[in-house]
Amino acid sequence: MKWNKAYWQDIKNVVNVFRCFEELRGQSILITGATGMICSVVAEILLYMNNRQPEIKIFLAGRNKDKIISRFSPFIEGVHYSFVYFDALESQSFDDTFDYVIYGAGNCNPSYYVNEPVETMLSNFIGLNSILKYVSKRKCKRVLYISSSEVYGAKEKENLPYSENEYGISDILNVRNCYPSTKRACETLCVSYYHEYNINTVIVRPGHIYGPTISKFDGRVSAEFTRNIVEKKQIELKSDGLQLRSYCYSLDCASAILFVLLNGKTAEAYNISNKNSIITIRQLAEEFAKYANSEVIYANPSCSEKKAFNLMQNSSLVSEKIEKLGWKALFNIKLGVEKTIEYYKLVNENS
Repeated sequence: MKWNKAYWQDIKNVVNVFRCFEELRGQSILITGATGMICSVVAEILLYMNNRQPEIKIFLAGRNKDKIISRFSPFIEGVHYSFVYFDALESQSFDDTFDYVIYGAGNCNPSYYVNEPVETMLSNFIGLNSILKYVSKRKCKRVLYISSSEVYGAKEKENLPYSENEYGISDILNVRNCYPSTKRACETLCVSYYHEYNINTVIVRPGHIYGPTISKFDGRVSAEFTRNIVEKKQIELKSDGLQLRSYCYSLDCASAILFVLLNGKTAEAYNISNKNSIITIRQLAEEFAKYANSEVIYANPSCSEKKAFNLMQNSSLVSEKIEKLGWKALFNIKLGVEKTIEYYKLVNENS
């Protein structure tokens, strides 16, 4: 994916703010889900650092080598990074030893949850277990697992944001909950490997992430809004839009992941949330519409669309724990929306 100078300047600014990233010099890092919305940005931060001083061994894992080469087209496979075959539905091992592992593989598209619930569950659990099992026999400083704000479920006082130790109810017989149920199980698997095999694990729980790294198949509302604006369509909202969410720009999320990788406490979880971007879906839609001098229209969702909806009326997150470590978000909602549209438009025009 070919970005412009402004995009790389944003990454440079992030690296300059979080000087602790320099601790990764001389280390080897495996990233699963490397072409995904979040982990692709994590990889770009590391690739940018290597472009200045190539000391980080970067391993990008996925099923399709050509897809990874295409996604990171400004860089050369075998020179700037190494491809590692990884299928989250298979138990497998690797030829290399890694100092750090960032696990971000798995389905993250709501439409997949209801159409492929079995694969959604198995890819989360089997893939993570194969990584943890592998590193239990090798020297590895830490495994970071990317979980989700959906692990919290619904609680009685819907108007309050979630801290890391608060959990609500999740209907385990609702197929839509295949995703949060497995995320919960994977978090427990991480701490279980720590207690039984002394594997250093840490967990992050991103809120609702948006940014220009969305795929054309991404069915989340922020992705739909982005495509609507770039395609010069009206923003279409298929609910009342009153659901409260913690929105976080993709580059902020990526910086938070690397920050927790280096500074988080073992076997603990950290919310990734921008405290200045806790808004409703309707407010997010209005922010996108405002950018393009457009308007928000309302429509009824189809049955299949309704089944894929996040069941939490409020999934806002308290960010105090990660902020106490020293991390902070750099992009507010207005700036994040502007950059999302401009950068996505750039890639769309060049494709």
